[in-house]
Amino acid sequence: MVKKLLSLFSREWNGLHEAALLLGIFAILSQFLALFRDRLLAHLFGASQTLDIYYAAFRIPDFVFAGIASFMSALVLIPILTRRAGESDARAQKFLNDTFTVFFTLLVVASIGIYIATPSIVHSLFPSFSGDTYNELVSMSRLLLLSPILLGLSNLLGSVTQMLHKFFAFAVAPVLYNIGIISGAYFFYPTFGAIGLAWGVVLGAFLHFFVHFFVSSRSGFTLSVSVFPAFSDIWDVIKVSLPRTIGLSANQIALFALVAFAATLPQGSITVFNFAFNLQSVPLAVIGVSYATAAFPGLSKHFADDEVKKFLEKILTAARHIVFWSLPVLVLMIVLRAQIVRTILGSGSFDWTATKLTAACLAIFTVSVVAQSVGLLFARGFYATGNNNIPLGVNVLSSIVIVITGYYFLSLYASSIFIQDFVGSLLRVDGLVGASVLMLALAYSVGMLLNTILLVYFFRRRFGRFLSPVKDTLMHGSFSALIAGLVAYEFLEIFGLYLDLNTFMGIFTQGFVSGIAGLLTWWLILELIGNEEIRDVRTSLHRKFWKAGVVIPDKEEI
Repeated sequence: MVKKLLSLFSREWNGLHEAALLLGIFAILSQFLALFRDRLLAHLFGASQTLDIYYAAFRIPDFVFAGIASFMSALVLIPILTRRAGESDARAQKFLNDTFTVFFTLLVVASIGIYIATPSIVHSLFPSFSGDTYNELVSMSRLLLLSPILLGLSNLLGSVTQMLHKFFAFAVAPVLYNIGIISGAYFFYPTFGAIGLAWGVVLGAFLHFFVHFFVSSRSGFTLSVSVFPAFSDIWDVIKVSLPRTIGLSANQIALFALVAFAATLPQGSITVFNFAFNLQSVPLAVIGVSYATAAFPGLSKHFADDEVKKFLEKILTAARHIVFWSLPVLVLMIVLRAQIVRTILGSGSFDWTATKLTAACLAIFTVSVVAQSVGLLFARGFYATGNNNIPLGVNVLSSIVIVITGYYFLSLYASSIFIQDFVGSLLRVDGLVGASVLMLALAYSVGMLLNTILLVYFFRRRFGRFLSPVKDTLMHGSFSALIAGLVAYEFLEIFGLYLDLNTFMGIFTQGFVSGIAGLLTWWLILELIGNEEIRDVRTSLHRKFWKAGVVIPDKEEI
């Protein structure tokens, strides 16, 4: 058993769909654990001040991660590391050691400085917290500064595992991260109180780092301090990484601003915003991140080898499958939003008001899920070409739009009875205290839609109109997904007449059966119209599980 597990860590996953399937399966597992984590937190605390503090405490460490640890990102390092490995393993090892020495030192020094300044930062950004809540937020923020240090190291070693196509380590790391957080809620919280939740995050970050450390070490790559770093290599990293780091920092500032806005709203608004954000991240991680991550090493290699046609073919294939899988998920998540939230979070202290607000927030976030997934792919496409300025400009612009529209939407909502009534009627949150938090989700979706539109526009300007086949996928997928949504809605209405919707099983059965009916309808319609993607999926499944015919290995490497 142990040998089989070790063999999975050592195995190379070379085909695009094979790697995407592996990453997708583990993304589902990771997201399942994340949902279990959120259900546990909702059960224990509800939309309370304790969870508001917990989620607010992530903002400073997340900004540190985006601003410094992102220099050690696989997106930045893989193209450079691949070139160094092409020269020799020793050259690649020297590059790793130099990167580790410089950026890890910078990360630690910055974290110490921010640790000292945390009380002032918290006071400035979250003035609504005072007394014991302020002290608790400061303590939790300081402890969570360990997280970007560990995750930064994990990213550095993760670039090795991805370069070597050992995606199993990359796939299992988020699972271990969520196991650590769950352990914090189950075991540390009863003993240490709220700070135990932060210790769980630190444990998860350590496990995330350890799995990459284990695999990279077995592959012959380790980390050690370079006495004389080659600053030419470091400068290469900075040139490539700085635009992306600024872009990520801008996105974190935007989220920082939205959470700060939420802190001024009724108690529990930060929790509602974060729970809905986490739920919309599930399809993003399972579909968008899986395909974009699986495609990136191959995109880097094809472009470096001047194989532009293969580069564009890989972008096109990944884009079509992202759109293909994301559209039905988008529609069904909107239709089934109440059942999803009640099943996952509707437990213990999580009351009906919080449930309805989270469901409404989820619907607004979900509108941009397809765009976010496609945006991840095209951002990686630019990174693979070495053009980081366009993603930088687009990310900064969209982040500014998020902050401005967030403030504007909140002001508009507060001053307009018409908008309050319209939003309340459309999303079924009439008269609920705290419904203004929906404007923050709307601002985020507007910004992310703009982000993807601009990325695709600039990509087409450089490489031409190679995306035409995506139009068929978009048309077929939109039509079948809308019909699937209507079918799912009708099943919701029918089952609502016969099931006890005040119980977990009643809500779960209603949502699950309605969702399955919608998916089957989506599949049937695509079969009837002869959709190419559904034919590819059916053929792949037939070969995989029924071993039909002779399966020729995919020669295309990622």
